[in-house]
Amino acid sequence: MNTLPLLGPADPDAVMAYTEGEPYTRAQFLAQVIALANELPDRPAALNLVRDRYHFLVTFAAALLRGQTTFLPPTRAPTALAGLAQRYPASYCLTDGPETVEGLAAFHYLPADRPSQDLRIPEIPSEQTAAVVFTSGTSGVPKANQKTWGALSTVARRTAARFGLTDPPAVTVVATVPHHHMFGLETSIMLPLQCGLACYACKPLFPEDIRLALQRVPAPRALVTTPLHLRACLMERPTLPALAFILCATAPLARAWALEAEAMFDTRVHEIYGCAEAGSVATRRTVADPTWQTLDGIRVCRDADQDQLEASYLPRRVPFPDRITPLGVGRFLLHGRPAEEVNIGGRRTTLADLDHQLNAIDGVCDAAFFLPPDGQALVTRLVAFVVAPDKGREEIMADLRKRIDPAFLPRPLYLVEALPRNETGKLPREVLSTLEQTCRRRSIDGG
Repeated sequence: MNTLPLLGPADPDAVMAYTEGEPYTRAQFLAQVIALANELPDRPAALNLVRDRYHFLVTFAAALLRGQTTFLPPTRAPTALAGLAQRYPASYCLTDGPETVEGLAAFHYLPADRPSQDLRIPEIPSEQTAAVVFTSGTSGVPKANQKTWGALSTVARRTAARFGLTDPPAVTVVATVPHHHMFGLETSIMLPLQCGLACYACKPLFPEDIRLALQRVPAPRALVTTPLHLRACLMERPTLPALAFILCATAPLARAWALEAEAMFDTRVHEIYGCAEAGSVATRRTVADPTWQTLDGIRVCRDADQDQLEASYLPRRVPFPDRITPLGVGRFLLHGRPAEEVNIGGRRTTLADLDHQLNAIDGVCDAAFFLPPDGQALVTRLVAFVVAPDKGREEIMADLRKRIDPAFLPRPLYLVEALPRNETGKLPREVLSTLEQTCRRRSIDGG
């Protein structure tokens, strides 16, 4: 049986995580993990709702030692959690707060210091299912994807190699993305476990929170974030401490935003492309090259007129969720998801391109296009939602006419106070559909 260590090579006295209190060393972390593993319920799986990133790190590792699979819910909505409980009745709920899941026994994690001398690093079977993560639901119902310990570890090591994170001094990751999301799991949990990085336990949200979080940890620092959070920082212009780099994912990052961020924060901005089915796949430095370069060991191949991903740690080939143009030697151009393609009167574009143009309008704080389901109208009509406190609808439409083909102008365009984005900045299709129905009713009622 092939195994991989829980922790990659690093000094036991090196910091594993910075918290609002005292930092925890890797030795202290390991002691807490081993002690907790002996206390967990005798169940095959845990639905992990732990919010503190360091607490999650401990509980995730302890579950691994017990041979348990960690389920990472795509949302904390009670109905969604109840649905997961029905699908996985043999699991239990792991929490560090008042949250519980109807129908599941709850285990409340209480952090405690443990003796940390002469502890041996445990080995985990490579084929053990470490986690089950879910797709975001932006194009439909979230789907479950199993992740083995070997796959998660391999991606972490190859990501670290790509960004030169294998040599000291260790970088500390400050992440605005949740650890329950694939991007957050790989960057803020697996990189510290396997590659000697440290993480910051809290999840800053607003620009001032991000500034304070970065100030609380030593250099070198890396900010792991989304285009939404990065744009908020560009608008508020906080004075951030020195950054080794910014790593962005979950949605396409506009090159103009990357250029502005590199100039404003005196650092490099990189993007990671990935999906729940395969994990992190490729990277690019946004300002330097529009093409993506796959991580080492990942191959782009074509099968039955479909582009696919192949890697030794994947059980089978994974179809690309997005349309791409392969360029050879692991490089490709990304064109967006088939479900986001818009065809009106023979003219073609994508929702991502339309979103980019709408968000580029001066005074627009946030915006998104939406294509209602087929059958709602005889003619395809796009809808747009815009957050722009200081601009009127007609002014926005006039600016938009200068940027896009008239066929793609939204009919209607709704002004809203905020978009219902999830923790990673995404807008699940179901949520947008509900927002469209609400706005349409208000419009009919004269609101």
